[in-house]
Amino acid sequence: MFRKIVIFLLFAILIAALLHYYFNQSRSKSNDIILYGNVDVRQVDLSFRVAGLVKEIYFEEGDLVKTGDLVGILDQQPYLDQVREAEANVESIKASLHNNEILFKRREELIADGSISQEDLDNALSNKTVSAANLRSAEAALAVALTNLYFTEAFAPTEGTILSRIREPGTVVKPSDPIYSVSVTSPVWIRAFVPEPYLGMIYPGMPALIYTDSSGDTAYEGHIGFISPVAEFTPKTVETTQLRTDLVYRLRIYADNPNRVLRQGMPVTVKLLQNRKDEPETPSTSQPYE
Repeated sequence: MFRKIVIFLLFAILIAALLHYYFNQSRSKSNDIILYGNVDVRQVDLSFRVAGLVKEIYFEEGDLVKTGDLVGILDQQPYLDQVREAEANVESIKASLHNNEILFKRREELIADGSISQEDLDNALSNKTVSAANLRSAEAALAVALTNLYFTEAFAPTEGTILSRIREPGTVVKPSDPIYSVSVTSPVWIRAFVPEPYLGMIYPGMPALIYTDSSGDTAYEGHIGFISPVAEFTPKTVETTQLRTDLVYRLRIYADNPNRVLRQGMPVTVKLLQNRKDEPETPSTSQPYE
């Protein structure tokens, strides 16, 4: 009889341990938060910083540009002429300054024996000072002319894909008139919204898996990069089975390796992983928030 009781207790303990393990595993998996959002990619408009006639445009829509690539150039002749004019002005003022320095030294030598008045010496010093100031102004004007000449060329500030080619050769543009619109390769993030009850379960840097409709079981790794400190009402563009007046917080989930597959506006499913390492798999429906 005692042996039967011991066996029964051991069996009961085993069953309790198995149930505890099962419920813990189930709860661990159910703690994953499923969100639905859209891919958001930065876009930049490329332009010249000076006005002029567009001479060359080197890329077409869909082309990939790298950081520092020359994407367009203006007619440089007007700016070359300005540089030459500024250089000639500098040389002219240098000559005047040199002559005024010589005259000032002569006046200094003659003032000792009274051959000239103090007023003549003061005038010579004033002319020398004015010429020196004019030289600095001319050198600054030359620097501006060289800077403007440099800005007749436009370079890609970052790697990206040409979305639209806005200007063509022969177009006269003003400063900041866009010539290209570029979709930046990195960073790529997901814009999603999390309801207030889940806010205490997430944190910056929290790992995430990103799924697209076309990727099947393939998941892209990512992490939470930004949690809005301000609550807002669910935007109308977010499909939800809950009331649209629920308060939510905006998230920015960075894709660590987008591999140029995640594109602007693409709908995605995001699984936020709760304190466990997960392997890519088909998104579950635990705790969904659409």
